[in-house]
Amino acid sequence: MHDPRFSVLSEDFAAAPHRYYSRLREHAPVHHEPAADSWFLSRYRDVRRVLTDHEAFTTETLQVRAEPVMRGPVLAQMTGAEHTAKRKIVVRGFTGQVLQDQTRVIRANAAELLAPLLAQGRMDLVNDFGKPFAVRVTLDVLGLDKEDWRQVTAWLAGVGEFITSIGLTPERRRHCLDCAEALEGYLVPAIEQRRRHPGEDLISLLSTTAFDGVTMTTREVTALVVNVLVAAVEPADKTLGLLFKHLIDHPEQLAQVRRDPALLSAAIAETLRYTPPVQLIPRRAERDSEFDGGVVPAGATVFCMVGAANRDPEAFTAPDTFDIHRQDLGTARSFTAAAQHLAFGTGLHQCVGAAFARAEIETVAALLLPQLDGVRLRPGFAYREAGLYTRGPVALPLDFTPVPEPVAALR
Repeated sequence: MHDPRFSVLSEDFAAAPHRYYSRLREHAPVHHEPAADSWFLSRYRDVRRVLTDHEAFTTETLQVRAEPVMRGPVLAQMTGAEHTAKRKIVVRGFTGQVLQDQTRVIRANAAELLAPLLAQGRMDLVNDFGKPFAVRVTLDVLGLDKEDWRQVTAWLAGVGEFITSIGLTPERRRHCLDCAEALEGYLVPAIEQRRRHPGEDLISLLSTTAFDGVTMTTREVTALVVNVLVAAVEPADKTLGLLFKHLIDHPEQLAQVRRDPALLSAAIAETLRYTPPVQLIPRRAERDSEFDGGVVPAGATVFCMVGAANRDPEAFTAPDTFDIHRQDLGTARSFTAAAQHLAFGTGLHQCVGAAFARAEIETVAALLLPQLDGVRLRPGFAYREAGLYTRGPVALPLDFTPVPEPVAALR
């Protein structure tokens, strides 16, 4: 169904999507956007159904939306034995001892970047810290030179624009493809060098590991490395900024997390539910599919509205309330395949980097919270979020009283 008075692509929706979630779920749960010729699903049960029914709703749309800039197929496009084997390779790069080593890398990078910022008593958590940190730590984990972060960030912006734009002009499309080609040119020599001389980094692992006789070509490794870069960088700075915004807006919960650091995981899980950084997950309907509210035709592009689904009262009590103590979320399972929220997707193609994301945000937040005494938003700052496909704060300027202990002592 289509309501001509409303559009997911409108400026009003872009300014504050959460204001429209209940309207969509109640009156247009299967919403058609003629301009994009796509269907948008907003109910929790419908979104979960689409993400778990891999025969009726496939990831074929990624062949057009992602593969040209990923430089090859990514995990979400794969099925069967190929998907199982390659997913195992990637998961191995984010679990066990490897993840423990990565956590030390995360902490060292965070401490290095934070030291000069903390001394000033003010910083933009998103632009001064979050964005450079997310790229630098991912490059470090991959085994690339983190000093290249500015150039890699520029290339990734083009890649991300291609994947997340509902419509691109020919000029922007060419720019995005040029960014992807440049990024590929940067990565391929490093991948080939690690094949010959592997180290302990993630690129070495992806380049040399085989499961069930499956090894990967340079093109396949390149696609997965770009996949890791996009997946690790895009949500990280957004989630960190959103976490601090919600805690500052709820000072009693901020105080509780300060007193009991064990609550930090719950605060991150609730942030992912309340304001997931990835708002849309695309699928293609392989056959006509009926929902309570409309029919999605075969061949149609379906966008699962994760933000709306995560605030569905059928799935969560008082869903429009930020509450780190909610009983219907489950912190222990919120970063696993059994998560109740849908911020990491669900089913066969759930995000493989959930454990790394948790380690990254927890490590940084645990480092920051004791160092930011009296943290508050800068006076006069007008908070704003941006993004339809992925969404987060445009900026988050904070004022605080620095504590005397140097960051270096916390490494």
